[in-house]
Amino acid sequence: MGKNSILQEFKSFAMKGNVIDMAVGVVIGGAFGKIVSSVVADVIMPPIGLLVGGVTFTDLKWVMKAAEVGTDGKETAAAVTLNYGHFLQTTFDFIIIAFSIFMFVKLLNKMATKKKEEVSLAPPAPPAPTKEELLLGEIRDLLKEKK
Repeated sequence: MGKNSILQEFKSFAMKGNVIDMAVGVVIGGAFGKIVSSVVADVIMPPIGLLVGGVTFTDLKWVMKAAEVGTDGKETAAAVTLNYGHFLQTTFDFIIIAFSIFMFVKLLNKMATKKKEEVSLAPPAPPAPTKEELLLGEIRDLLKEKK
């Protein structure tokens, strides 16, 4: 297989509609995820943190081993912590993003169903005549001409 055929095959693959649609979806999905994460972190979580005593969820952690500090006051070994607050924040982000996508897909499906209903209201086009019907029509016309 030559170099040219591989490039042609790749070009054919990359230019298919599904691949381009998927790429656009990934880019838009990434941007949408950032927007929803910002809504969660900057709009939803501060009031929730205030309600639970002014706690910022990402700061919540369980110190399993405290940091070791030398005699000079410098940290010689970092603390070992279980950062469950970051996990909670990520979980809230996921739930809200998943719900937002669910609602968006539900809206799209509703719009598509409504569009189908509008299309189905139009009377269906009559079916095209079969080969036999066309042939019979020609025979009829020929017989009319002979009379």
